[in-house]
Amino acid sequence: MPEHEPRRPSSRPLGRGDLRLLLLSLISQAPRHGYELIQQISEMFVRVYTPSAGSVYPLLADFEARRWVRAEEDGGRRRYHITALGQAQLKRSQADVDDALLRARHSARVITKSNLPPPVRDAMRQLTHALMLRHGRWQGADVERIVAVLEQATALVRQPAQAP
Repeated sequence: MPEHEPRRPSSRPLGRGDLRLLLLSLISQAPRHGYELIQQISEMFVRVYTPSAGSVYPLLADFEARRWVRAEEDGGRRRYHITALGQAQLKRSQADVDDALLRARHSARVITKSNLPPPVRDAMRQLTHALMLRHGRWQGADVERIVAVLEQATALVRQPAQAP
């Protein structure tokens, strides 16, 4: 049997069948509404990609038809629970689920980086390079000083944009 190799990431945020795998995996973690699933996928992509209801709800209907999930009414909405058949399917597809998660993380990083202003991207690259040049040779005072600077930079990035 050939060794399992993950597919290479493409320019699409998700590969063929990835949304199906990610949805089933999320439902296996906890019962969820369709809207919650859409929001969770969007969070995986730092909100730069959100699957449409038109792509999610047909998959949930297919999961129900295959008896991988069951839906219950919950305040006028449907909450999806994984079934034993769904768990078995997920177990059979675990390597594919892991690959889909890896592709999703990679795509989210690529999309996010491509939306950064070029000077910010360059500064990040320079910082990463400088950190790697240390080769693990760190002194306590250096660590504290660098952590303080990075925490300060993080706080600046998190601040709302200033109006011109």
